Amino acid sequence: MTRSPLLSVENLSLNFGSFNAVRDLSFDIARGETVALVGESGSGKSATALALLRLIEREGGSISGGRVRLHGTPELELSSLTDRQMQQVRGNRVSMIFQEPMTALNPVMPLGEQVAEVLRLHQGLDTGAARAAAREAFERVKIPEPERRLDQFPHELSGGLRQRVMIAMALACRPDLLIADEPTTALDVTTQAEILALIRELQEQIGTAVLFITHDMGVVAKIADRVVVLCRGDKVEEGPVEDVFLRPRAPYTQALMAATPKLGSGAPKPLHRAEAPVLAVEDLAVRFPVQRGLRPGAHLDYHAVNGVSLSIAPGETLGLVGESGCGKSTLARAVLRLVDPTAGRVHLNGREITRLETAELRGIRKEAQMVFQDPFASLNPRMAVRDLITEPAQIQSRMSRAERQALAEELLQKVGLEPDAANRFAHQFSGGQRQRLCIARALSVRPSLIVADEAVSALDVSVARQVTELMAKLQEEDRVSFLFISHDIAVVERVSHRVAVMWSGQIVETGPTEAVLHNPQHPYTRRLLAAVPVPDPARRDDRALDLPKLTPPKLLLPAQQTPARAEMVEVADGHFVAAHDRASAMLFGTPLQTPRENAHGSATSLPVSRSQLDRV
Repeated sequence: MTRSPLLSVENLSLNFGSFNAVRDLSFDIARGETVALVGESGSGKSATALALLRLIEREGGSISGGRVRLHGTPELELSSLTDRQMQQVRGNRVSMIFQEPMTALNPVMPLGEQVAEVLRLHQGLDTGAARAAAREAFERVKIPEPERRLDQFPHELSGGLRQRVMIAMALACRPDLLIADEPTTALDVTTQAEILALIRELQEQIGTAVLFITHDMGVVAKIADRVVVLCRGDKVEEGPVEDVFLRPRAPYTQALMAATPKLGSGAPKPLHRAEAPVLAVEDLAVRFPVQRGLRPGAHLDYHAVNGVSLSIAPGETLGLVGESGCGKSTLARAVLRLVDPTAGRVHLNGREITRLETAELRGIRKEAQMVFQDPFASLNPRMAVRDLITEPAQIQSRMSRAERQALAEELLQKVGLEPDAANRFAHQFSGGQRQRLCIARALSVRPSLIVADEAVSALDVSVARQVTELMAKLQEEDRVSFLFISHDIAVVERVSHRVAVMWSGQIVETGPTEAVLHNPQHPYTRRLLAAVPVPDPARRDDRALDLPKLTPPKLLLPAQQTPARAEMVEVADGHFVAAHDRASAMLFGTPLQTPRENAHGSATSLPVSRSQLDRV
C-alpha cells in the first residue's frame, strides 16, 4: 500500500553563486518513513537539508528552481515562506540534527537552557516545566547524569555527548519531520544503536518521518526504508533499501558499496618483534576536580582515566575503541602530555615524559604527533599549505624558505597530493584532502608515534579508505607506530594489529585484533560488537542489543577516593581480559592473578610488562 507523502520535493535546484550544487532533485517522504540521502562530500546532501529548512540562504546559497511542500494541517509550501513564517516551522513541525554539534550549540548558554528554550517557544511551557522536560529529553537519549549536564556548557562534554544534546533538542517537540544530517558520525556503536532505536520508536508512536543523511552504509541498512543516492548534485539512483543494496544499478552506487568497511574482512597480523616499545604506559590516571557549591568538602574528582597500562611496538598500530566519554581522547592527550596525568608513567622511546617541564617537552614533541578528528578546525585558515605542514619542523629547527618549500613538496607527494598544493589554503581542499594535510604536518618532524583521534570518522567511506591505506603505506615505509582511536570497529579491524577496549576509564579487554573481535571475552566487548551495524538490510534486526546492560563504576567521587580497578587476566597468548572479582576471573577459565604475576609477555603484550619497563 502506497502511503501519502508528508514531504514532497519537486525538481529542486540549488545554487551557491554561479555554482549549481543540486539539479532537479525530486523525492517524497511518507509519514513514518525513513529516506536515506547518501553520497560523498560535495554531492549536495547537506545543501538539500538546509534548503528544506530554508537555512541555505544563510550559507550564501539560494533555491533557483523547484518547490518543497509539507503536507498536513496546514499544508505549507516551504520554498516560498518568509523567514518569520519558517520560525514557527523550525524545531516544531520540522527539526534538524546538525552534523557538527560544537558549532550548532550556543557556547555561552547552559545545555539545559538550550533545550528548554525550544520547549518554551513552541509548547508554551513555564520555566520549571521546560527544565523538567529538558531533563527527560536528556534521559531519552541516554545522557549520563542528566541533572548535572543541564547546567554544563558545550565545551565541557565530549563530541559524542554534544551530539546527544543536539538529538535531544531536535526530538523535544516530537516533530512531523526530522532531518538528521550525519547524526551518528560522532557516536560510538552502542549509543548509535540506541539513537537509531529511539528514532524508530518515535516513528512508531507519532509517525515522525525521517530524512537521514549519512555516509555510513551500515546505518542506511539498519534504518532506511528507501535510499536516494546523490553524486555531484544529481540523483543517480533511488529505490527500496533492499534493492539498492542487493542490486545497485548505478556505477557510483556500486563503488560506494565496495568501499564500505565490513566487520570480519580481516586484520593485519600481530607483530612479534622483541624490541623495546615506542610507547609504554603504566598505571596512567587522569582526574579532573569538580566543585559543587561553596561549602567546604564539596570538592569531587571526576576519574576520566583510571589505571591504564599499554604498549606499542615500532611499526605497530594499536586500535583503541569504546563509547563516547569512556576516556579515549583524555588518554590520548595524557600520553602526549596535552593534559597532565594525575598518576602513572609514560615512556616515549625509552624516556619518561610524565614529569618533564614544558621547555623539556618541546624537544621531544617531534617524536610523537597527533592527528585530530576535525581537520578543518585544526588547520590555520590564514596560512598557506606550505607553512601549515612544515610548521612543526620549523619549530624544531629553523629552515630557510627554500628548505620549507622542498620539505612541503616532499610531504605532499608522500600523502598523495600534488606539489602545487603548497601554495593553496585549507578551505580549498575537500575533507579527505584536509586530513591528508594533517597527516603530512604530523610527518614533517619524522615522528615514531602518531596518535590518530577519530581521524577518519567524519570522512566518506571511500575517502576514509584512502586515508587508512595511506597510513598503512607510511607504516610500511617509515615504521611509524599508530595509536588509532575510533568508534568505527570495522575500520579499526582493517588497520590495527592489536585492539584495546576501553570502558569507564579502564582497559577491559585487549589482544590481537582477530582474537578480541572474533572471540570477545568481556561482556562490554560483546555489547560493543553486537551494536555494530551490518551493511545488509536483511540483517537489520538480527543483532539487536538484547545483552544485559552493564553497571559502570561511579567515576565522580569525593576527593581522595578512587574507583575500583580490575585486574587483567591472560586468557590466551597476548589476549587479556579485565576481571572485576574472582567469580568473573573463573568465567574466563583463569585464576585471578596479581599484577606482578600477570606482568609477563612479549614487547607487544598489554598491559605493559615489567620487563618492558625495566628496559625503558
